[in-house]
Amino acid sequence: MQIFMRENDISYDVRGAAFRVYNALGPGLLESVYEVALSYELKQMGHEVRSQIAVPMVYAEIKMDVGFRLDLLIDDLVIVEIKSVDALLDVHHKQLMTYLRLTNRKLGLLINFNSMNLKDNIIRIVNNL
Repeated sequence: MQIFMRENDISYDVRGAAFRVYNALGPGLLESVYEVALSYELKQMGHEVRSQIAVPMVYAEIKMDVGFRLDLLIDDLVIVEIKSVDALLDVHHKQLMTYLRLTNRKLGLLINFNSMNLKDNIIRIVNNL
């Protein structure tokens, strides 16, 4: 339970940082812009942030370096997938869930910055909790 509490703390910080980025930049920019700004905010808060992390897939004991890339991995615990789209689709949720399963992480946040209401566009996705 204590490990998940750490993930909840990270999630709280990510949400706060996302609101700061959104308030400064607004909607409608490229995902890469939000990724850099969010990464900066989280590093300023003392988090370890890695971006564009390659995720290999293992199938039938064969490791394949296919083109999966996590947008952000925070403190090696929480995955953040950034979008700048008109609306989040089911496929975006499935993408993050797949990343959680492939990396054996428990918590991910799907954030769509291209919205008029960021609060309703930060989606928390959990894996096997």
